[in-house]
Amino acid sequence: MAAKAARPGRTLTGFFVGLAIAYGLVALTGTWKPELGLDLQGGTSIRLIAEGSPTADSLEEARKIIDQRVNGSGVAEAEVTVQGNRFIVVEIPGSSRADLEETVKRQAQLRFRLVACIDDGTTCGTGGIPNIDLGTDPGTGVVVPSDGAEEPSDVSSGGANRAPVAFEDESPSADPSQAPADTASDTASEAPTDDASDQPTDAGTGLPVAEEPTAPPEGGPGVDDPLTWIDNPNPEAVEAYNNFSCAPDGSPANVVDDPTKPLVTCGTGRFTGVKYLLSASMIEGTELSSAEAAIPQGQVNYVVALDFDGSGTKTFAEISRSLVGTEKQFAIVLDGQVLSAPTMEGLITDGNAQISGDFTQASAESLATSLKFGALPIAFDDKGTTVETIGPSLAGNQLSAGLLAGGVGLGLVMIYCLLYYRGLGTVIIASLFVAGASTYAMVLLLSETANFTLTLPGIAGLIVAVGITADSFIVYFERIRDEMRDGKSMRVAVEAGWVRARATCVAADSVSLLAAVVLYIFAAGVVKGFAFALGLSTIIDLVVFFWFTKPMVSYLARFKFFNSGHKLSGLDAEVLGIDKIVKDAGSDRVAVGGRA
Repeated sequence: MAAKAARPGRTLTGFFVGLAIAYGLVALTGTWKPELGLDLQGGTSIRLIAEGSPTADSLEEARKIIDQRVNGSGVAEAEVTVQGNRFIVVEIPGSSRADLEETVKRQAQLRFRLVACIDDGTTCGTGGIPNIDLGTDPGTGVVVPSDGAEEPSDVSSGGANRAPVAFEDESPSADPSQAPADTASDTASEAPTDDASDQPTDAGTGLPVAEEPTAPPEGGPGVDDPLTWIDNPNPEAVEAYNNFSCAPDGSPANVVDDPTKPLVTCGTGRFTGVKYLLSASMIEGTELSSAEAAIPQGQVNYVVALDFDGSGTKTFAEISRSLVGTEKQFAIVLDGQVLSAPTMEGLITDGNAQISGDFTQASAESLATSLKFGALPIAFDDKGTTVETIGPSLAGNQLSAGLLAGGVGLGLVMIYCLLYYRGLGTVIIASLFVAGASTYAMVLLLSETANFTLTLPGIAGLIVAVGITADSFIVYFERIRDEMRDGKSMRVAVEAGWVRARATCVAADSVSLLAAVVLYIFAAGVVKGFAFALGLSTIIDLVVFFWFTKPMVSYLARFKFFNSGHKLSGLDAEVLGIDKIVKDAGSDRVAVGGRA
């Protein structure tokens, strides 16, 4: 017993050192307020309207993909729900996340095709040779527009462990002033104006009717061999290409992207307005093993690194062998639009490649996230998409109400513990404050390191855990009282009661923790926040119970106020009912603390 008597102080010291370290880490992050969810701080609500009449299964699949995309972008506690039979609503906490609109609704259908024709508005002759003179720089593989202005290379060396080629992404964020001369600008000026008055309207509503997507041309008998087909595309495909015009306002081409047929479409970014005739698809986005935004070793700009699976690697190696050393181009097509059309300067056989260009961290991560989590099974009406900013006033009221409810509940628990356990009640109050301090430190650290966002259900989970914590104290204290009723001194009762109470409390907390884990795995949206907060509080309850409450009671057992059975200690004879027990037994009265 003497050895055990020396341990409480050491345990308490170690616990408070650990708590101090936690707050030291919080101080290093410089953040003393947790990240709050949409219901507590406001945020952005994106409402998407599906085109046509999608099935319930398609809507649910789209919801899951969007949920993965948004939360995969580092936005925790974003809630994605299906409303009705056409609507998907994305609620994102934070100041303003309208930038995620493109990530949310992007189809992310990635395909690799070969370029048969590319020009700035002139016709395409047979044989796949553009009528315009683009010219090339054989030393760098740079495609030079007809006016002689040199464009940035579509091919650059990869990182130390990457492929020897990178795909230049002409991203929508590129500076329009850098558009190649006689491409997007000339096309825009020569294309017919898109006068709303000339658009067909619905007789019932009077609203403009959306144009039907341009059907893909037939590829002829050689369409299944793209490497040969691009040298001599069939007349039907060439005619479709010559008759096609890109939108003058730079909006995406409304085309049907059939992987088995050629594709006539437009470029994006600084090649907006440039049309392409492309072969049938050779590699599908489903053949990607991974897509990650990264900065290659020795470089300063973001790229999207791609890794293909076995079949994709084999096909890409075939493309590389056929195109390397030539001026033939292959196109990276995302959602029917050409992201980039580079030449091949190096032989690639390991299935590793990069999409590079004018990426910011946000745009690179957005593209990588969309590619990683796949294409949506439905399309959304761009005109029907709404982005709304939710103000923090209502959210602030909810936060105040939640904190008030939690404070009132915690106060009632403390008052009850003081009235029932008296001196021992101070241990409960101290344990609750310590548990609260530990929880707050963990919430701050998780907000900074794991993007944990505190929502109203999360606060509910923390409040529910107060009851779990109080139950642990009650079980332990009642076991101490039982041992003292048997005539043991407080010091002995504290240790004997701990052995029995420990197993009970661990079993109860294990059930609560298991429930939180199951709920977190199978729940969606903010319910995950409730489950996470409940699990976190349960773990903290065990830590406080083992390394604060028990050693604190052991430490207090040394003081006469408690071990002599003072009336305000909560362990006096009257409270324990020893007088009544002894009298009923017909024996002499045993004082509290006797019969050690």
